[in-house]
Amino acid sequence: MKNRLTWFGSFLLVWVALVVVRLYVLQIENHETYSSKAGRQQQRVVEIDPPRGTIYDSRGRELAVSVEVDSAFAVPREIDDPTTVGQALAKILDKDSQKIAKLLEGDGEFVWLERKLDPPVAAAIRQMDLPGIHFLQEYKRYYPMGGLAASVLGFVGVDNQGLGGLEVHYNSRIAGKPGRRTVLKDARRSTASPPTLPAADAEPGEDLYLTLDASIQHLAEMELKRAVEDNRARGGSIVLLDPMRGAVLAMATYPTFDPNHFRRFSKAERRNRAIMDAFEPGSTFKIVTFAAALDRNLIDPNDQVDCEMGGIRFGRTRIRDYKPFGVLTYREVLSKSSNVGTIKASMKIPLEEFYSTIRGFGFGAASGIDLPGESPGILRAPAQWTVLEPRYISFGQGIGTTPLQVANGFATLANGGSLLQPYVVEAVGRGGERVPFHGDPRVLGRPIDASTALQLERMLEGVVATGATGAAAQIAGFIVAGKTGTAQTAEEGGYSPDRRVASFAGFAPARRPRVAGLVVIDSPRAGLTGGGSVAAPVFSRVVGRVLGYLGVAPDERPSEEVWPEQQVQHRSGSPLATNLQVTNRKTEPSLRSSGWIYC
Repeated sequence: MKNRLTWFGSFLLVWVALVVVRLYVLQIENHETYSSKAGRQQQRVVEIDPPRGTIYDSRGRELAVSVEVDSAFAVPREIDDPTTVGQALAKILDKDSQKIAKLLEGDGEFVWLERKLDPPVAAAIRQMDLPGIHFLQEYKRYYPMGGLAASVLGFVGVDNQGLGGLEVHYNSRIAGKPGRRTVLKDARRSTASPPTLPAADAEPGEDLYLTLDASIQHLAEMELKRAVEDNRARGGSIVLLDPMRGAVLAMATYPTFDPNHFRRFSKAERRNRAIMDAFEPGSTFKIVTFAAALDRNLIDPNDQVDCEMGGIRFGRTRIRDYKPFGVLTYREVLSKSSNVGTIKASMKIPLEEFYSTIRGFGFGAASGIDLPGESPGILRAPAQWTVLEPRYISFGQGIGTTPLQVANGFATLANGGSLLQPYVVEAVGRGGERVPFHGDPRVLGRPIDASTALQLERMLEGVVATGATGAAAQIAGFIVAGKTGTAQTAEEGGYSPDRRVASFAGFAPARRPRVAGLVVIDSPRAGLTGGGSVAAPVFSRVVGRVLGYLGVAPDERPSEEVWPEQQVQHRSGSPLATNLQVTNRKTEPSLRSSGWIYC
């Protein structure tokens, strides 16, 4: 018996010693390791999206905001009947019940069900009081005005990152810095994220203040939608600029989408046609040809040219006008939109100089606007031109331009010959403080001088005269300068026999420009398809109402002609006035005999 007790006592001592050693190893030597492992098993660090900066229009109206919403997650080990819970959630989340049930099976500790729920959906789930279902607060992007300016604003994904438009272009400034919350995986406490656990607040992003005006944008979108639907067209764009600053007042495309529900729309509907789609501009491009010829004193507006009754031949190729014209002045060539007369003007211009003027107006290169995905258009170098290519380019075929490029080209004429970089964001800030993002307008180049711009402006006034091709663009009380465009739609191997692109570009008031822009309608199919009948009336309705909204006083017909030097002084309120250098290359008799036409 004594030996047995001795052996038992010895065994007990050894066993106790081993337990003590093991406890020492676990609780002292490897304390940090096992403590960290236990923490990882019991807790989960969740990254919380910060509130993105608010996007405001030019008058301080909210276009994009971040609001706090609920995100739902589940603790599967707390759910005894995944099938029943999955069926209940499926009805509210509009998801497959079997997939939800599969997520809820097992003894998992944390699984997202749906992030950034709309308030009614979150309220419905809360009301059901389902076991194992919990909520965290995150920020979700909302667009209070729905689809207004959607292609400009862009949209945001569930990860709080911008996926289009300004949201992606300025993502680094407006996204903010994420916060972190430690969540108990066991979730048997009264809250899933007790305040005693580590947490770091999210840092809000910067706000953006735009040049866009929500009222002008709404008007442009409303009229564009009406024009596309009335003409049974494939789509269209409207771009309106402040020609003295390069600021974008409105940029509308149709079809469009609602960024609050962007997944419901196709990529084509989310596309910003105004900067991404290149089209052949047709006769609106004739301003570049005439600008190149006038600026080099190669033609005078009153020079006469034989338009050969509707066609001109180059070898076996005959290029036609839309109707026969005989002898016209160059002023009439522009107002009647004769291709033959325009070709003859282009034949006077050396190819390299013609190309230089085209590039000087911003064609063939991205403008640098602060929006993603801008196309540079399509323009080949003169060394690659065929014999006929410059002749076609002279009247806007064989070249690809974006709506923004055409609008900016007309803004260049309107401000006296300075190509400005267009922009959308005027200022940035946080907490109500605004820091100007743009100072003086950024001048990209000066393709023509001010006197040439003035001469061409007067010629474009004639295009909008009664009986001219752009008469439908007239605005009561204002002188309008502009040009119609009707171009065939390029297809692989040639041109479509029945599709056209109808456009009108211009600015008003012509003598003191406040708005320059373009209306383009793609493939109208309801009877008339020309720019003068389809796009010009839209320009009149939109710009006419914009001028009233901006409080621009109607024109008064001057008692005597305004000379180029006086005209530049008349625009002295423009930030470009100090940069303009007037070189009056034309003689006084030529100017006096111009015979300006008023609307």
